[in-house]
Amino acid sequence: MPTLHHAPLARVDQNTLYRIMALRVRVFVHEQGIVDDIELDGADLLPTTELFWMQDDRGEVLATIRVLVDDTVHIGRVATAAVARGKGYAGARGKGYAGELVKAAQAAYPGVVELSAQAHLEVWYGRFGFVRVGKNYLDAGIPHVRMVAGG
Repeated sequence: MPTLHHAPLARVDQNTLYRIMALRVRVFVHEQGIVDDIELDGADLLPTTELFWMQDDRGEVLATIRVLVDDTVHIGRVATAAVARGKGYAGARGKGYAGELVKAAQAAYPGVVELSAQAHLEVWYGRFGFVRVGKNYLDAGIPHVRMVAGG
């Protein structure tokens, strides 16, 4: 059974960090075709940033999110490995591995949490109490919408 973990970058084992970053590159660069230099934006290095991930018993990272904390709490870089999609987990629990991470971040940071959702995932994020704030906009050529939960 996969286990949920979270830690600031400085406390993430180097092998796990490599797997987290490799997953993000696979999803955002290779699958979604985002070629802008936005994936490695330096925000992971901020002392208030925390990484959340689901890891199987072999050490493979199945899903990950990044939580940026400054004036607000912002969930981003939500990614699930292709091998972890459509395996019944989302159907059984209703939210999937990434959903477990979103719930964990909301529990770790009670109050208002925001995110920039890819627009086609608006309903999915709604399962966690997120509501649309404003109109769609383009980010890296993909329609997004700002969403807020809590508070």
